[in-house]
Amino acid sequence: SGNKVPDLKKRWQKDCLDLKPAVLSILVGVNDIWHKMNGRYDGTVETYKTGFMKLIEETKQALPQTKIVICEPFALRCGAVKDSWYPEFDQRRAKAKEVAQETNSIWVPFQTMFDEAVAAGTKPQYWAGDGVHPSLAGHALMAKTWREVVGI
Repeated sequence: SGNKVPDLKKRWQKDCLDLKPAVLSILVGVNDIWHKMNGRYDGTVETYKTGFMKLIEETKQALPQTKIVICEPFALRCGAVKDSWYPEFDQRRAKAKEVAQETNSIWVPFQTMFDEAVAAGTKPQYWAGDGVHPSLAGHALMAKTWREVVGI
């Protein structure tokens, strides 16, 4: 969808809170950096964390029984992902982890998972041709990891 944290905020009530999910899984952060690198967004690492934290806090207050899962934003070094993304992308990933820790949310380590898969000998393009949109194999690995971490 190309959504960034501010985009989620605009639709959070209707697309999240009103639905009262039992489990809420969020993966946001790649578009925040990608759009910034393309000059179409000026959000900072801190505004990313602040906005993300507000969404989770609002959700915890409105839906205290909802299990919240925060997925680690990931980028594989191929396709659209350039060296210019770093170190800011790593800083944003760290902020996402802080949000998970500070809100006692479940953390799913997607970047770590992909880094391990690549280190084991698989080319990054196998998992995500453009570096950010997973292939069928990438989606399967993400689903497997998510289910193992979340326990569903």
